[in-house]
Amino acid sequence: MTASLDYLVILFGTTAGAQGAKLGSDEKELVQLLWKVVDLARKKAGSLHEVLVRPEHLDLTEECKETTKLEVESLARAPQLEQALQQFNQSVSNELNIGVGTSFCLCTDGQLHIRQLLHPEASKKNILLPECFYSFFDLRKEFKKCCPDSSDVDKLDVAAMTECILFKNHNLNYNDHRFADPERVNYKFESGTCSKMELVDDNTIIRARGLPWQSSDQDIARFFKGLNIAKGGAALCLNVQGRRNGEALVRFVSEEHRELALQRHKHHMGNRYIEVYKATGEDFLKIAGGTSNEAAQFLSKENQVIVRMRGLPFNATTEEVLTFFGQHCPVTGGKEGILFVTYPDNRPTGDAFVLFACEEYAQNALKKHKDLLGKRYIELFRSTAAEVQQVLNRYSSTPLVPLAAPPILPVLPQQFMPPTNVRDCIRLRGLPYAATIEDILEFLGEFSADIRTHGVHMVLNHQGRPSGDAFIQMKSADRAFLAAQKCHKKTMKDRYIEVFQCSAEEMNFVLMGGTLNRNGLSPPPCLSPPSYSLPAPAAVIPTEAALYQPSMLLNPRTLQPSTAYYPAGAQLFMNYTYYPSPPGSPRTLGYSLSAANTNVPPQHGMMVKMQGLAYSSGFKEICNLFQGY
Repeated sequence: MTASLDYLVILFGTTAGAQGAKLGSDEKELVQLLWKVVDLARKKAGSLHEVLVRPEHLDLTEECKETTKLEVESLARAPQLEQALQQFNQSVSNELNIGVGTSFCLCTDGQLHIRQLLHPEASKKNILLPECFYSFFDLRKEFKKCCPDSSDVDKLDVAAMTECILFKNHNLNYNDHRFADPERVNYKFESGTCSKMELVDDNTIIRARGLPWQSSDQDIARFFKGLNIAKGGAALCLNVQGRRNGEALVRFVSEEHRELALQRHKHHMGNRYIEVYKATGEDFLKIAGGTSNEAAQFLSKENQVIVRMRGLPFNATTEEVLTFFGQHCPVTGGKEGILFVTYPDNRPTGDAFVLFACEEYAQNALKKHKDLLGKRYIELFRSTAAEVQQVLNRYSSTPLVPLAAPPILPVLPQQFMPPTNVRDCIRLRGLPYAATIEDILEFLGEFSADIRTHGVHMVLNHQGRPSGDAFIQMKSADRAFLAAQKCHKKTMKDRYIEVFQCSAEEMNFVLMGGTLNRNGLSPPPCLSPPSYSLPAPAAVIPTEAALYQPSMLLNPRTLQPSTAYYPAGAQLFMNYTYYPSPPGSPRTLGYSLSAANTNVPPQHGMMVKMQGLAYSSGFKEICNLFQGY
């Protein structure tokens, strides 16, 4: 480009808001375009041109008024951005008399005018910028190349730097500067794969939060329009249910682009503002990185649109999927364009990913959202390469985030446990999530005086949030019966509360995954009431021991807490206990614990051998077998 470059067009833009280093950071619209054409061969600068731009919102900040001397009345008569850009193009073409072999390139004072101002605003207004706006020279970088010994670059204005570079300040012995290697703006985002073994620079990653759930990687690229995202560098995050959680990790080509992306903190995508924070390469690899050869082969076809299918029948075949989409949205490569997601033992999960060659085919496919395949309706979503990796990682049992320490199964302490055959407990169901101990005392009224010390057990779900249930240990079965009779369906904060009488044994059954209602007790999975009994000593059983050391059920270890859970002198306390919805997984269980004065005896690891398993048994079936231990 150096040999054929004939002209430079020095471009300058101002907005209705912040100027200088904060240009574009407040999402204010462009109100003025200034430019000057420079003939590099003759080293001659043309006259200064100006075009005003009418913004959609005619509100100018004081900084804008002071810097530009513009008035709202003059902007109200100005053309909008699209017409202003056409005027710019026409003016430059006329002045350059562009013909065959004539070339020019834009030159701006820094990166902001192109990357943070023109491209984001044109993207929001669905305006297609001319090709000349996708390459430009950064005048300050060129000045540093021309004058490497200069230490006051930040104090110089455009005119001074242009004079020095183009017309050779005779007080400085600098050679003629040649403009080469302009800055580039990516035309579009390129999807791709990322290996978990890849080295990712921490200084190129950001986390975007608050995205609409239906947003895609293309929407993220559009939000960061003007900044260059690395190939496959937009990774949407999924929650534990495999659904998008409104966050994404984005990898840029350089630290400079990452810093510009951080300036878009709380910029808007539609009606939602998006938070932008720094992240690390490790965070990105946890989401976008993959090791599956099958996924790599599936994603090796570039420039494809990916659609995710959810809710497939487990016996669905590739032929049925191809028939489902039909002729109006052909799948790329036929059967090779379909990837079924399976468990490690090759059992289907009901999910699949499908490739389409173009946006038109993908849009036709998405119109079949909730159409029937067999007897099941199928959910369709636009997907990304990073989402393919995440889903495969999740179902292959590869954790995406570090797992917390194994929790402990709920077993009540001995000193607070009445005989198991006495129904001296009550269960409250349907509590408001914001209910406190004071609310429970007020709800129980006269019966609050009959609660045992450490007898209030608030139940949390596997996410650590209130489940709406609580267990209360009363001083006698008679008082528990009267409390259940008089308080059943009594209201608390406009909600009616169900109250059931139960025993300590039944309470533990529910805490371990069983169900309890007025019709009786339903035991947790893989347990039956006759074979289940509470251990005599005050004990808690670690989850990992329950999975791999079942002999510990005979002699469970006791736990000595470092500090008491309850404040001294208080009469009533709340034990927060995890309560999984059955069937639960041992990793979702928590514990209820009070102070104990016992020591922790050493335990030796034990293994158990299982014979007679079905040949198709997997990890999930074995976990279900030991459910509750």
